[in-house]
Amino acid sequence: MSKLIKVLKLESGSSQRGANQNRSRALVAGGAGFLGSHLCERLLRDGYDVVALDNFHTGKRYNLNALLRNPRFTCIEHDIVNALPLGLQFDEIYNLACPASPPHYQEDPIHTFKTSVLGSLNLLELARQNNAKIFQASTSEVYGDPFVHPQPESYFGNVNTHGPRSCYDEGKRSAETLFFDYSRTYGLDIRVARIFNTYGRRMQPDDGRVVSNFIVQALRGQDLTVYGSGMQTRSFCYADDLIEGFVRLMNAPSAPAHPVNLGNPGEFTIMELATLVISYTNSRSKIVHRPLPVDDPRQRKPDISFARANLGWEPKISLSQGLAQTVDYFDTLLYGSKLVKGAAAS
Repeated sequence: MSKLIKVLKLESGSSQRGANQNRSRALVAGGAGFLGSHLCERLLRDGYDVVALDNFHTGKRYNLNALLRNPRFTCIEHDIVNALPLGLQFDEIYNLACPASPPHYQEDPIHTFKTSVLGSLNLLELARQNNAKIFQASTSEVYGDPFVHPQPESYFGNVNTHGPRSCYDEGKRSAETLFFDYSRTYGLDIRVARIFNTYGRRMQPDDGRVVSNFIVQALRGQDLTVYGSGMQTRSFCYADDLIEGFVRLMNAPSAPAHPVNLGNPGEFTIMELATLVISYTNSRSKIVHRPLPVDDPRQRKPDISFARANLGWEPKISLSQGLAQTVDYFDTLLYGSKLVKGAAAS
């Protein structure tokens, strides 16, 4: 049985939406999330009628507050693990519906796996019924703890199938399989992006990913928690750059025959990131070390040669620029201003 569907919009707005039948209609599953809300915003700017679908497990209603005033935007509360509402009609479908940080996806690992597999099946069937293009937000986690560096799309990865992270890693790998099988079997137009570490406005203080963890700890005057030596590396892509990559991949004249890496190839150690965050927050926080979690990757850097050559895409926002904006966002979120830096939480 489907969950109760709640339309977070005045009925007058709903009746206005779709008045221009020539406009393209897009569904964003996970539309209230960190990246989903940015994508909804971008699609509305591009002239789409947009419907966000979200169960609000990690997505936040307030991410959509400004969008709900737009007559071309609607939000439906629904879990894509369950059968989708009847009568949905779209030209494009974006699947961003899945918790993406370890604390969130490990909280209910079975549901996380179901979201990737059953949710993908439901959306693929909807795309088949509508003859719609469909986009899958996959992840660099499919590469696991890689033996190849940087990671090209051709690398099959090194993933632990039964570790505590596997509900997410293997769920996303399974979703990729479903997408390409639907393409081969039904001729469905699919686009699959492998997303590398992303940060920016609308991340949550309890998100659990390293950029938000460090910034929140620094702003609260707490010690920054570095797991392991801190010499493991990551590549950090600002959300605006990533959304541009989504749109370019979806709008490409032909579907790539493989997943496409989208991320910033600039590579930083976790210790370098911690030092930068302390500097940008003017914090007196110290760095403390804790044991490395199971299956935490040692290196992560995308090879974006395909995206550069075929989509004309590469990130434009440097880590220093993106961190400055993200620190201001969290400072405002936590304290209501951009004046309090490094103060201990009251």
